[in-house]
Amino acid sequence: MRIGELARRTGVSERSLRYYEKQGLLTAERTLGGHRDFPAGAVDRVIRIQELFAAGLHSAKIAQLLPCMRDADGGPSEIATPRLVTELTTERDRIDRMITDLIRSREVLDEVIDTASDGGRRTATHLEDRQPRAL
Repeated sequence: MRIGELARRTGVSERSLRYYEKQGLLTAERTLGGHRDFPAGAVDRVIRIQELFAAGLHSAKIAQLLPCMRDADGGPSEIATPRLVTELTTERDRIDRMITDLIRSREVLDEVIDTASDGGRRTATHLEDRQPRAL
């Protein structure tokens, strides 16, 4: 399939697809006219790449990881190694820390929202009482 069709089927821009190819994350054959021709499995591959980027992995780590994953179900292939398990465990721990930090940030925002929702009315009333009134 051509790059435009792959972009439509995955919701990923053509520019991103070219970047994935340049980074070695995605491969395509070339037609006689020089156009990229992606295999049908490229859809699953692009979806997997997007999931890994969303998890916070960088392209070099994704390039290392992709050969060890099956695209259709994301499960490990036979070439997954103990070293990869160690590296992925480290990445998972980093993601867990990020989740903890995000939850903490959301809790702080919730407190501010609650205070502003209740206290904001009191503050506005309090300020209104302090402003001089027109005679």
